[in-house]
Order: sequence, then C-alpha cells, then structure tokens
Amino acid sequence: MPVFLRWMLDLIPTNPMVVRLVHGGSRRTRHLLIRSAYLGVLIIVLLILLLPGQSGAQSFRDLAVRGANAFAWVAYLQLLLICVLSPVFMAGAIAQESSPRTWDILLTTPLSSAQMVLGALFGRLFFILALLLCSLPLFAITQYFGGVPGRSVLMSYAVSGCAAMFVGAVAIALAVNRLAGKRAVFAFYAAVVTYLAVTAAIDAQVRPPSGGVTFMTALNPFLALYSLLSPSSYPRPDDIELASMGAVGRFMLGSPVGAWCLLSGGLSLLMIGVSATTVRQIGANVGGVPWYRSMFGLGAAGASERPIRHVGMNPIAWRESTARQATLGKAVARWGFVLVGVLWAVALVVYYHAGGMAPGVFRSTLLVTVWTELIVIMLVAINTSATSISREREDGTLDILLTTPITPKDYLSGKLRGLVQFLLPLLAVPSATVLLGAAYTLFASAAGAPAPGAPGAVVVSTMIPRSTVSVNAPLMLWEGALTFPIVAVAFVALGVMIGLHWSLKSKGTIASVVWAVGVFGSTAGVCGLLGWQAGSSIPFVGPVLAALNPVTLAFALTHPEEACARSVENDPSFLAARIALAGGAVIAAAVLLALVGALRSSMVRTFDFTTRKLAGNV
Repeated sequence: MPVFLRWMLDLIPTNPMVVRLVHGGSRRTRHLLIRSAYLGVLIIVLLILLLPGQSGAQSFRDLAVRGANAFAWVAYLQLLLICVLSPVFMAGAIAQESSPRTWDILLTTPLSSAQMVLGALFGRLFFILALLLCSLPLFAITQYFGGVPGRSVLMSYAVSGCAAMFVGAVAIALAVNRLAGKRAVFAFYAAVVTYLAVTAAIDAQVRPPSGGVTFMTALNPFLALYSLLSPSSYPRPDDIELASMGAVGRFMLGSPVGAWCLLSGGLSLLMIGVSATTVRQIGANVGGVPWYRSMFGLGAAGASERPIRHVGMNPIAWRESTARQATLGKAVARWGFVLVGVLWAVALVVYYHAGGMAPGVFRSTLLVTVWTELIVIMLVAINTSATSISREREDGTLDILLTTPITPKDYLSGKLRGLVQFLLPLLAVPSATVLLGAAYTLFASAAGAPAPGAPGAVVVSTMIPRSTVSVNAPLMLWEGALTFPIVAVAFVALGVMIGLHWSLKSKGTIASVVWAVGVFGSTAGVCGLLGWQAGSSIPFVGPVLAALNPVTLAFALTHPEEACARSVENDPSFLAARIALAGGAVIAAAVLLALVGALRSSMVRTFDFTTRKLAGNV
C-alpha cells in the first residue's frame, strides 16, 4: 500500500480511536434507542404529512404540494434533531477526553496529534452522520410526488452536516484545550440553543419590513434552510441590489446556504487545526510557562526543567538551529526582524499601488530594501559561523564533543545545516519582499494596470543606458519570486561554510571573524563586480553571470534594462534576459553548492589534524 494512502487511512478510517469509539458505541443500547427513535419520529411525521385529508382522491398537483410541504417539515425536524442530538453524542468528548488521565494515556501512544483530534471528533461524529444517511430513503420518497428538487435535498443535508461538524469541532476544542469538564456539558448544551435563539432574534429585528435574508441568515442553520425552502416568504436581494454590494455582502445575502457551509466548515477546520497544534503542549502540562515563552519553545523563567525537544537525526544541527535563540531576547530580535521586514514590504507595495510614489522610486526603494536585508543577514551568517567552532574550542565544549561517536563529517554537516536552518526565517524576509513585488507586477498587469509611468503602473518606459533604444520595461521581473530564494540560500550556505572554515583554523574568535569577513567579502565583491559589468555589456551570457550574486541578481530583477542592457537591446521583449537570468540562477545555485561541498570535504579530511594542532598535540 502506498505510504500516502496508508497515512490518509490512519487519520480517520483506520484510526484506532475512531475504531474504538464506533465499535463500542455501536453495541450500546442507548445509541440503538436514539437511532431508532430518530428514524421513528421522522417516519411518523412524514406519514402524517403525506396522508390525504377527508377527500380520498387527489390531483398530481396536490400530491406535489403535499410532497414539498412534507419535505420542508421533515428537513426542519431533521436539522432540529441533529442540533439536539449532536451535543448528546459529543458530550462524551467533553466529559471523558477532558480528563487529564485520558490525555496522559493518549500522549504516551504512537498516535500523532492529528490522529488524536480527528479520532475523538469523527469517532463520535460518525453516529450523527449515520443518522443523516439513514434518513436519505425518506427524502427519496418525497421525490415520487414531485415538487422537491434534488438540489434542495442535497443542500439540506449539507446544512445539517455542517451544523453537526461545527458542534463537534467546538466540543473537541473544549476538550483538547481543557476549557471544560463534566460540569460544562450542560453549559455546552445551553450555549448551542442560546446561539440559535440569539441569531434568530437578531435576524427578526434587522429584517426589512418587506422581509428577506440578512447577514444573520448565513450564521444560523435554520435561517439558511428557511431561505432555501421558502424563497418566496424569505426572499434574497435581487440582482440589482446584489450588484451594488461588496463581495462579502453578495456572497452572504445572495447564497446564504453556501455562506453557512463555508463559514461553519472553515471554522471547524480552524478549530481542528488549532486543537491538533496545541494538544501536546497543553496535554504535557509544562507547568506555569507563560504563553509568550512557550511560543518560542522556552521553559518557565528560573525553572529547573524545560519542555521536551525533538533533536532529530543530527544533534549538532539541532543545537545550532535552536541554541542561537535559547533566550527570549534573541528570539524576539530574530522574529521581530522577520515581522518588521514583511510589514515594510507590504506597506511599500500598498503605498505604491495607492499612488504614493513614482515607478522609478518604487523600484529603487525595493532594491535598497533587499540589499539592506541581505547585508544584515550575511553579517549575521558570518558572525555566527566564524565563532561557532572557535568558541567551542575556547570553552572546552569541542573537547567533550570529540569524545562522543559524532564523526567530523557529522559535526561539520550538522554545523552547516543547523546554521542555515537558523538563518532561513531571516532569508525569508528579502525573499518575501521580492515575491510581493513580483506578484504585484504579475497580477496587476493581468488585471489592467495604469499607463506606463503613471503611479501604480507595472510597465516603465525608459531608455537603455549607452543606447538610443527605448523599451517598455516591466516594473519587476516576476521570475525573481522563484530564482532569488534559490541563489540567496546557496550564497548564504557558502558564507556559512567559509565562516566555519576559518573558525576551525583560527584559535580565537576575533581572528576567525576577521579572516571570514575578509575572505567572504572579497569573494562576494569580485563576483558582484563581475556580474555587474558582464550583465550590462555581454549579451545573454552577461545575465547568467549576474545571477552568481544575489545582490546583482536583485538589481537585474528590479532594473532589467540597466543590468541586462545589451541583452535587452538585442531583444526588447526581455525574453532573452529572462531566460538567461533564470538559467543563471540555477547554474549559480549548483556552482555555489558544489563549492560548499568541496570546502566541507576538505575540512573533514583535515579536521583531526587541525584540531590537534591548535590544541598543542602536534
């Protein structure tokens, strides 16, 4: 069986919790009586509504009207019974799974977080969905009399199913997050009834005198079903009124059933996702850890214990990627840089779209932003990697690590991987900046942007430097969203490897930082000047060389008519420059990663000798 298919089956169909709950509940007399009573009530009501009155003979039109009325009443009754029975079935989730002992046992099993949450939900939701399916033959009977569209039958089932799903998700969220216990079962039941009553009362108050759906209709399953089954007495706005509304208003008032299903289903998925994320943190009961410290993976201040951490296959990589943010201040600084950078990029694009700056100013501001972020990230990468090994040598940690089964290859590979993982969130900031600019250029051009040169335009009319050719250059090459992150990650990996090389060869941290900055700065400067000059003066090959450095690549993405001048002069459509930059990015990433691998192999071969020499044993 394929691994993906087995994983999907383990989530719900073959989930041990689902099997246990369904198998155990199916043998309970109480559940059998509930299902029998449910079907019995529906059958009795349907027969009463379908039986003719005093006159035995009826026309086909009368049968169609009776069938439609019977369907409407049974649909309302089914939704009412689902809302009444859902809390009954889901009360076990609140009463049993809220018990700390239950979660303590579950957390010791091989079940994943998603399996525990989905198992607790669908193990009990199965009985509710089974009730819905077993009533389907009753609704099919009404089709023989006419007057009941098949679409209405299916949509009524969708309303009831989403209502049951929403109630179940709320119950599981309360149980997983320990927000309720056995005493809260009645409160949960009362909250469901109160919500339905309050939304119905608000709808009655805000409903216009002529009648019609409101924004409350999409928030109440009974009102949504009422708009579906009684469109004449509870009409929706006409097409003219809907056209004058926003997208949200058109959707909620024009399609209240779809809006209810989307809102309830979306909230259900959100609560399931949050519950799956928090089940282990809350279930583990770390003990007095504030949320702002737990969010960064930290224990309580001054505590002798800390949360369990999964090390992975390489402990050195885990240590490097997590130890750098072991304090709250470092974690806040790291993620603060990410947050500020992303917000600045969003504000820049929004400000330009609103006409706050000219296209040329926007391109220059975007380029300077990316350059500044890259410089900061590279300085952090050089500083952390250049002090990584030398600092461990100074405090004696390296001597302890050399007594473990960790090989030089594992040690250096772990250092490289861990530091790159640590820097990935920082690298996401300039990548996100380029992505936003590229996405704006792509989608705005498809939607019809202003004329070239106007605020908000995605085409800039400009002259090619040292040429008389005028071109309409794109505001930014959208390929940068794919090519820039590839080159940036590979370039940072090379910088980290150079820093590790000098950290291994240098006895002190100051010397290692100075040498690493000097060597990497010289290498990056040479590559940058080569790409800068070649990109503007050599056709096709020049843009390939410009992609060797993320600094020159960012310049080529935002100012292609300058960075790839000769290529654009030969092909004003920018096709040749685009192909050359994309291919150059792939080649640059391969070359940089090859240099990283070669440098790491060289360090592995000389690791023991260099370490002994600096320790004074050679």
